Formats: sequence, structure tokens, C-alpha cells
Amino acid sequence: MGVAKRLYFLRLKRKKCGILVRIMFSLLLIFGGFCPVMGLRPLRERYRSWGDEWLLVRKDENELGPFSAWNITGTYRGSWRFLDSTNNSSRFPDFRKSNGNSVFELISNPTKITGVHYVQGAIIFHDVFDNEHGVGGAQIRVEGVYIWPFRQLRMVAYSGKDGEFGQEDDYLLSNPYHLLGVFSSQIFQESSRDKIWKKKHSPFYEMEKHCNIEIAAQIARVSSSNDGARDHYHLEGLMESPSVDADGDCFSPILLNATSVNIEVYYNKAVNYTLMVTFISFLQVLLLIRQMEHRNTQSGAAKVSILMIGQQAIMDAYLCLLHLTAGILVESLFNAFATAAFFKFVVFSIFEMRYLLAIWKANRPLNSGEGWEAMRRELSVLYSRFYGILLGGILFMYEFHKFLRPILLLLHSFWIPQIVTNVIRDSRKPLHPHYILGMTITRLAIPLYVFGCPHNFMRIEPDKHWCIGLGVFIALQATVLLLQHYLGSRCFIPRQILPEKYNYYRRSDQGANHATDCVICMAAIDHTQRSNNCMVTPCDHFFHSGCLQRWMDIKMECPTCRRPLPPA
Repeated sequence: MGVAKRLYFLRLKRKKCGILVRIMFSLLLIFGGFCPVMGLRPLRERYRSWGDEWLLVRKDENELGPFSAWNITGTYRGSWRFLDSTNNSSRFPDFRKSNGNSVFELISNPTKITGVHYVQGAIIFHDVFDNEHGVGGAQIRVEGVYIWPFRQLRMVAYSGKDGEFGQEDDYLLSNPYHLLGVFSSQIFQESSRDKIWKKKHSPFYEMEKHCNIEIAAQIARVSSSNDGARDHYHLEGLMESPSVDADGDCFSPILLNATSVNIEVYYNKAVNYTLMVTFISFLQVLLLIRQMEHRNTQSGAAKVSILMIGQQAIMDAYLCLLHLTAGILVESLFNAFATAAFFKFVVFSIFEMRYLLAIWKANRPLNSGEGWEAMRRELSVLYSRFYGILLGGILFMYEFHKFLRPILLLLHSFWIPQIVTNVIRDSRKPLHPHYILGMTITRLAIPLYVFGCPHNFMRIEPDKHWCIGLGVFIALQATVLLLQHYLGSRCFIPRQILPEKYNYYRRSDQGANHATDCVICMAAIDHTQRSNNCMVTPCDHFFHSGCLQRWMDIKMECPTCRRPLPPA
């Protein structure tokens, strides 16, 4: 009986479902016969909207067929300018600039609505207003929709709460184009206050309370590559700001024009730069080895200026810290920048510090036998001075970052201590010519790229006058060193103001009994000829000219009696 009841109820349910299906089908036929058929239409043109008087919706043949959803996520670099010749705003009289540069950071995500993407991002405007620190900029966060069948972009100012981070903030914190641009602007520009990157310091922060910011833009594809690279897009639009209280526009309409940045090319530029720094560091190591072999004796090392080597070591230490900081800032480029930082670390910490120590020991020959405790104390003083100057220089540049270019000129005056040392000591050929020329060229490579290359990856505006001044300044120093090498260390100083110099070719007393053999080469010396073949020391010892000059390159002591010798 239980089974029969169950079968009866199942049949009853099936009959009810069939009746319901028939009723619904009948209703559909009735409404289909009396009501007009409403099909899905494509997005049509807008009748009137903000920006309609300037934007035109294009209907090409490509848009009538199947649409392709372009991914407009990326970085866009371009310019802005007022639509009118002058800004007629009375609400914001500080808007005195009529044009400038701009950077767009956009993130596009699909929505449930077909043909519509949700867009978030930030727009950075340069040269917007004049403030007390000079020409400044501003940043606003925006959100909106991208109607990709018609390539239309509509955005308004971001209405989120202050301090609420969105997806565009994560994009900004991971984009090397934006991060390195901010990093380089804070380091290499005259003042960090000239660029206003944070919203709380922006004039648009106060503007949002009184004005609406509306942006209407058209997206176009610049080029479509078939090699797997990313497409480039061009953004052209209008930015308006009607007032909330209907008192007119807050400022005149602004035309926006920007093109997407190829991040792959940007990566390649950064990697090529690090390869250049690595190659330059390798060349500097070879030049240092050549110089150390040129003056590998105690007397030769004493002729080299310790200030010159120390100044170059400090420059390489700063470059090492800068590249390491840039690598930590941009995680995707860490390996490249860390490699460049490592080679700079090798240059200053191993080779230059070793040469610095050798020069210090050569200038203190008497202290070498005073015991390990005395030498350790003096070494600690030497290292404390070096790292104290290194840390003090960082604080000095941070405090006077407005004068960074003059500070860089001062750092590139590293040949001047050697020039002064040559004149004071009357040193004879302390530096190898290859070392002078090689170091001059390699030291110029990085600053000329940063401030002279118009397409550098750090987005720094080129300064041709400063680059020319730096090149002339360091070339003059190298020229003076080469003249001292070939013509004498005091060749450019008038003889009237020079101190008296001992003459190694002075005449000796004919009646005196002099040794007839040179103790260096053990060959006889001819005293009968008055020529430059014989040199006489202040202690009246005779030597061949070539023998004594080679000896003086090793030690400035008399080979016979060990008395100090004056410079030749």
C-alpha cells in the first residue's frame, strides 16, 4: 500500500507540472502577438553629455562588426593645455600656466555589463600652478567606465574616503615607470617641493569640495604589433570642472593628450643602463690596476694624492647606495640594479680602499716600525675620517638638495687635489696617462646619461648647459694633469715665483777626490765631460743620470749614505 500511494502522488505532481508549463507557454504566445518585439540594440550615440560639443563618436566599418575589448591598463604620458587661451577661473587664480605635461595611470577591469569596463587610476599634472617654491604640479585619483565598443572613456574624481587605498594604489606601488620617476625627481630635481605627488598637498584636494571633475576621452590604437609585444593606445579627451553651487565652471576646459608607455622598452632602457654601469665599473677596476702597477713602490705611491683617491671612493660609494636603493624600490629590476651596485661596491671597497691604504702607508714610513698598536690607532683614524665624510656628505646633500647640481660639480673636481700635490711636491709623473684619460671618460658617463640623454629611463629633463659645463670642467683638469706629466709638474707656473730647486747637474770641485764608479750600476763615471750624463746629490755622491732617476722612482734616499733627496 505504501508503494501504491507513492506512485499515485508522483503521477499527480507530473500532471500539475504539465499544466503549469502549458499555461506559461500560452501566456508567451499571447504577449508575443500583442506586444512589439524588443531586441537588444548596440550602444547608440549619446544625445547630449558633458564633452559632446568637442568629442565626436566615430562609426568606422571596423566598429560595425565584432568588437574587440582593448585592455587600456597601463601608463600614459602626454600633455595638457587649456581649451581657451587663458584660464578664466576666478575661484582658482593660481592657475597661471596654460599647458604642461601629464602622466596617466589606468587600470581597466571587465564588468557584468557587456561592453563596459570599470576604470580606476591616477592622473599627475605637472606645471599646473605657480606657488611660492616655483612651478608645481598636482595629482588626482579618478574612476569611471570604459565603453570599449565605442572606445569611449568617462571618468570622475575618485569619491572614496581619504586614506582608502584602491587597486590603482597597488598599481602605482608596483609600476617601475612611476616609482623611478618619483625617486629620480626627489633626488635629481632642484627641490622636492616643486613636484607635489601626494593628494593632501595637491590643490585638487580642496577643489573636490567645491567642484566636480569630469573627463571624457576617446581611445585609439596607435599601432598593432604581431610580434607578441603590447599594443600602444592614444588617449585624447576633455577635462571639465563644473561648480557644485552652479556659480560657473571652476576652471576652463582642459584638453588632454597622452600615449601609452611601452613598459618593455622602459625595462630594456633600465637594464641597458645597468649594463653600462657594470661595464664602466669593470673598466675602472682595470685602470686602477694599471695605475697601481705604474706606481707600485713606496716612493711612487707617496706621489699620489690621498684626497684624490678618497674623493673617487666616496663617489663610488654614493653610486652604490643609489643603485641599491633603486633596486629595492623597483622589485622587478632588483637583479639589474643590484649587479650594478655590487660592481660599484667592489670598486670602492676593495680596489680604491686598498690603494688608499697603500698611499697612507707610503706617506708614513717611520710609523711602520712602531708596533701594531700605533698602526691600528692610525688606521682607525683613517677609516673613521673616510666613513664620517661619507655619512656627513649624505646629510649635507639631503639638507642642501636644492643645490644638487653644484654639489655634483664639486664632487667631479677630484683631479684638483692631485694637481695641487704635484705643484707642492714637484712630483714626477705620479699618474699614468691611461689612468687619467680613462677615469675622466668613465666618470663622465653616468652624469651625462642622467642629465644629457633626452630619453633616459629616469624621466629627467636634459640640461645641456650643465652637461657642457661639467665636460669642460673635468676636461680642463685632465689637460693640466697631462701637461704636468709630459712638461713638468710646475710647467704652467712662472719661474719668478717658484722656490729655489736643487740642481743635480751642478759643477763639482775638480781637486776633490770623487768615486769613479756608480754604486747603482757599478760602472765608471766620466768626470771630464760636462754633460747631463752625471748627477750629483747634495751629499756629493756621483751617479749616472739614468741610474739615479730610476732609483728615485723607488726611494728618495741616497743609495750611498741613505740621506733624504730633494725632488729632481
